[in-house]
Amino acid sequence: MVTLKQLRYLAALARHGHFGRAADACAVTQPALSMQIRELEQFLGVTLVERRPGDVMLTEIGREISRRAEDVLASARDLVDFARHRAKPLTGRLTLGIIPSLAPYLLPRMLPALQSRFPDLQLELRETQTRLLIEEIKGGALDAAMLALPLGEPDIDTMELFDDLFLLAVPASDPRSVKRRVAARDIDQSRLILLEDGHCLRDQALAFCATIPRGPAPGATGMTFGASSLATVMQMVAGGYGVTLIPQIAAAVEARDSRVKFLRLQDPQPGRSIGLAFRRTSPRKVDFAALGDVVKGCVAANGS
Repeated sequence: MVTLKQLRYLAALARHGHFGRAADACAVTQPALSMQIRELEQFLGVTLVERRPGDVMLTEIGREISRRAEDVLASARDLVDFARHRAKPLTGRLTLGIIPSLAPYLLPRMLPALQSRFPDLQLELRETQTRLLIEEIKGGALDAAMLALPLGEPDIDTMELFDDLFLLAVPASDPRSVKRRVAARDIDQSRLILLEDGHCLRDQALAFCATIPRGPAPGATGMTFGASSLATVMQMVAGGYGVTLIPQIAAAVEARDSRVKFLRLQDPQPGRSIGLAFRRTSPRKVDFAALGDVVKGCVAANGS
């Protein structure tokens, strides 16, 4: 019989592309992992892996079986979750992903509330970009993730949590008053500092910029700067190197730096919708609803 262990080892090998790293991820020795893969190949009667010195590559059928193995493993985890979490919500282990432009601003509010209301919850957090979070939800490595909506993924359900408006962060020396709203056309796109490729906040900022009528610098799309965190971008703004769009949820933290200030944009104000994403087949929807209630309460209590 094909075992879940064999499927887990094959899925790990597909993700890591290396026997040693896959074995480390599964907390087994490399020979043990390799032996299980060979036994799986013998049982199925197909070659799953091309073995080359210092390298490994899945065959075409190996890639397809690995994809199906991820589905089986996710279903197996859902079965266990269904049995373990029927009694009361948010007990036991929950793996939660979160995007970098949200984690440092929401987690300090959310975690104490979760710990207080659900002391039996064992929360494991993973902060990374949206694309990886979606992959890990599909593969079962994550139970859910907080990120910007919409996703457009047929195998993933979402739950809206709150709207997060964008503010324009500028150096404190900027002559514009914080009491007046800024028109989108008044944003100098040549001075707009953005996160590096792969961050959804960058994509959202660029989508907003696409709606702004071009000024005297046609084709300007913002300063080239490979920042991987919003905090780094804010330091660039504080240093007078440009401006940026910042989510309102981050403003209270970043406003502690007296070298920056925040301007509201004229209606319709740009923003993003933050939600919770999870596998459509997950049996833990009661848990996700309870988690969503905590997040909504924390955001409402802080006015953002």
